[in-house]
Amino acid sequence: MSIILVGLNHRTAPVELREKLTLSDFALQTVFADLRKQTGISTDSSPSPVIHEVVILSTCNRLEIYATGDHPNEGIAFVEQFLSTLQNIPLAELKAHLYNHSGDDAISHLMRVACGLDSMILGETQILGQVTQAFEYARSAGMTGAILSHLFANVIHTGKRARTETPISRYTTSISHAGALLIMEKLNQQRAVSILLLGAGEMTTLAAQALKRFQIQELMFINRTYERAEALANEFGGTALSWFQLKEALIKADAVICATGAPHTVIYRHEVEAVLRQREGRPLLIMDIAVPRDVEATVRGLPDVQYFDIDDLQSVVDTNSELRRAAIPQVESIIQQEMTRFAEWYRGRQVTPVIKDLREWAQSIADEELAQTLNRLSDADERTREVVSHMAHRLVNRLLHEPTAQLRIQANEGNGYVYAHAVRELFA
Repeated sequence: MSIILVGLNHRTAPVELREKLTLSDFALQTVFADLRKQTGISTDSSPSPVIHEVVILSTCNRLEIYATGDHPNEGIAFVEQFLSTLQNIPLAELKAHLYNHSGDDAISHLMRVACGLDSMILGETQILGQVTQAFEYARSAGMTGAILSHLFANVIHTGKRARTETPISRYTTSISHAGALLIMEKLNQQRAVSILLLGAGEMTTLAAQALKRFQIQELMFINRTYERAEALANEFGGTALSWFQLKEALIKADAVICATGAPHTVIYRHEVEAVLRQREGRPLLIMDIAVPRDVEATVRGLPDVQYFDIDDLQSVVDTNSELRRAAIPQVESIIQQEMTRFAEWYRGRQVTPVIKDLREWAQSIADEELAQTLNRLSDADERTREVVSHMAHRLVNRLLHEPTAQLRIQANEGNGYVYAHAVRELFA
């Protein structure tokens, strides 16, 4: 059984492609249902599915599918075709943006992701929570088994170690904070401005926190659920508006940060054009950090509009990065330690079943002989019978201690399959 990974991220795929493959919680339910139907995962419909366990990590900057399979190449090919079919993207076109790994390379990649080494913003903290959430969602959907459960527990532990034992996440920023920094840069650090925040999730909250530190004159909040916008307005000293006041807010605002999490466009080009006609030549700055994007991307070409999406943030994400970059070797050392720990467990799985069977076989013989012996000692008192029983169990443990210890040692040295097979042949 091997661990495989197929994915794409901000380095390999533009936002135009990533937004097509972004999966909401509801979409994940459908994807898991499709995978169960096609592979027989979690059912008895397929005696040998091409993949056995699945966890899907979907964020604004990456989509990665982790799975287990008996044949890595077949598993990778299956996942690639599945992604192609998911949004009707030609496989040849999609593969140009995909990467894949198996075995230790897949494990190492996941650990780097959880530690923030593979993020757009080095050491960012949100990704560890996203990895945890991805596993919990897959587990609750019945898509995980012993291997991915143990792997993700190890990976989450690794991510926590990296952040507590090294400065990899110290002075870090976030996508939202980077977006706020870019807005302030484009507004020449002016504070007497009005900024509209669209959405009420974590990204909007983080952006509001950053803007609050700049002491912006006016923050406006709009969300389809007015109460959530009102809660943010109360928290950050802003103004809550209803969704029906969006046009009015766009006319007034100097800048807008969009992060709704909607699966579709919420502001179209013709709506922006209508707003511009009432702004009397005042420029409008749009920071769209949502994936899928909230604003129709063609607004980038409109006069008096400065439009930025999540892929435009690279220029500001390196703030305070020197200390974090210096921590990379420490984090990589932690990753290597945890990979070794996981590898010991993983290799040990090759001999765990045979050790269990060997002990059960030996114990059954001991129990049979013990029963016969105790029958012949029918006149013995209870204390004597207990001593004899204890001796039988100790004999089993002592006789099997060295063989089972050697099996585990050989497994850690990569010889587990050979020795497990030999034991089964000898004691079949």
